[in-house]
Amino acid sequence: MKVKLFSIIVVYILLCLFSLPVNAQNDNSSDKGIKLGGYLQTDNRLCLKGDNEFSWQEYRLGLKAEAKPLEKARFYSEVWLRSWGFPNVQNISDLKDKNMVSTWNLDLREAYVDFYSFLSDNIDIRIGRQRIAWGTGDKFNPTDNLNPYDLEDIWDFGRHLGSDGFKISYYPGDFTFTVVYIPLFTPSVLPRGNWASALSQPMELPNGLTLGTLTDTIDLPQKNLKEGSTIGIRVSKNIFDFDFSLSYVHARDQLPLANKITFIPTEKHEEVDIKSQLIYPRMNIAGIDLAGAIGSIGIWAEAALFFPEKIKMITDLSSLGMGIHESVALDNKLYIKYVIGMDYTFKNGIYLNVQYLHGFIHERGAANLEDYFMFGLEWKLLDNKLKITPIAGGIEIKEFKDIKNNYAIIYSPMITYYPFDNAEITFGLRLIDGKDTTSFGRVKDYDELFFSLKYNF
Repeated sequence: MKVKLFSIIVVYILLCLFSLPVNAQNDNSSDKGIKLGGYLQTDNRLCLKGDNEFSWQEYRLGLKAEAKPLEKARFYSEVWLRSWGFPNVQNISDLKDKNMVSTWNLDLREAYVDFYSFLSDNIDIRIGRQRIAWGTGDKFNPTDNLNPYDLEDIWDFGRHLGSDGFKISYYPGDFTFTVVYIPLFTPSVLPRGNWASALSQPMELPNGLTLGTLTDTIDLPQKNLKEGSTIGIRVSKNIFDFDFSLSYVHARDQLPLANKITFIPTEKHEEVDIKSQLIYPRMNIAGIDLAGAIGSIGIWAEAALFFPEKIKMITDLSSLGMGIHESVALDNKLYIKYVIGMDYTFKNGIYLNVQYLHGFIHERGAANLEDYFMFGLEWKLLDNKLKITPIAGGIEIKEFKDIKNNYAIIYSPMITYYPFDNAEITFGLRLIDGKDTTSFGRVKDYDELFFSLKYNF
């Protein structure tokens, strides 16, 4: 592991240094040569309940490099170097391992090369690890299905991993056609710790049984072009000052789905161990989105129509003498997720952002899609050096016919101070309430106080 991380760092530095002489060999145009930049970000969170333990600690150094050695070629990369988490020490031997005492990791977010006017004046191609963001919604994008989710931080909405692949852009007239090909499947990263419970339903047991241990096995797609590839096609155009696009993606579900559960009796009376098997089903997704403005009000909307693969659920109770049962884990009926939003800046500098979302990232099937109302109100003061966000968060509603038993509320006020250019300091709260029937209601005991600092260079 250490050798691998060291090799990545060396390769990254060499790529940057390789571009340095290029600037001297070409003309003095400002768009050629190498550009280095990045940011330092700290993120600390403290639980407000229980023993008031720190729930999150991250110190991230984001490094970006962009090189344009030729008029028709460009290189870009972004790397995260992080001091991450808390000491993972269990015994004296662990104290001899610096990675156990002070954890850290290196994350290659993007690294790709652009070739402009490739084979034709109106064709561009991008090769390498890239983030391909589709959709117009603010951080919630049902049509954004090419890159796997990076849900490590459940509150960093809209974060995805980069994917190793190819993107071809064709520009005939006022249209833009985009074709994406990703040869191998990469699973999404799930939230850390207790936050994962927000994206999973609690296990229901037959009457009279209690759970001993729960283990699972994930069946990843085969590492070949047929089973692991993702293909995306998109056409976009500006019509009446609105940006429109249509898209189609042939991919796999980005989150695992259980398709087999086996019950195993233990030595304790009425206690069972459970083994589950999870897979990533195939699905096709047709999308449409738009963004523009009506007067001074910005509006956006997008919708994704899902064509899922039918997946059977096998429940093996044979060890309990109750046989094997078959049901449906996911049917092949079409369902649609969509988001509608708007924003507006008042004359006094107050900014309002409101979104309605039908279907969150982990929800599948028409009967399982919930409704979410997201909102934020910001007010900038002192020549934009201070930003107060007194209202921010969201409301989740699982069932409108019985809201009092099927709701969750997230309230996250914050204050951001900009002491000088490129620097920001944020202090805020995240308060959660709701019922256990909802996703965010299941994490209502994890209210937090958070503090972060970010400096761009």
